[in-house]
Amino acid sequence: MKLSSLIAAAALIASGAAFAQSTDHSAHHAPAASAAAAPSTDGEVRKVDKEQGKVTLKHGPITNLDMPGMTMVFKVADPKLLDAIKQGDKVKFAADNVNGALTVTAIEVAK
Repeated sequence: MKLSSLIAAAALIASGAAFAQSTDHSAHHAPAASAAAAPSTDGEVRKVDKEQGKVTLKHGPITNLDMPGMTMVFKVADPKLLDAIKQGDKVKFAADNVNGALTVTAIEVAK
């Protein structure tokens, strides 16, 4: 009976080790650099669309996206970002490609 207990214990330990190796532990680690860490770009607000969670910006080059200056519509990561800006404001913002969509991750009126 002692031998069968040892075999059962060894099997249990082996299955636990296999489980530990296959378990995703990414939730336990700090995330990689966030999108909010993207470099700041100068821009001018052309339109704020709170209903759609979008902002139209005339902007300079966005280095982290390898994008030249232009005017375009961006999604915003958090709709509350739109509460602090209005059409005509000069702004500094950060943008990144978030799940395939060009997204403003931070924005503030330039001082």
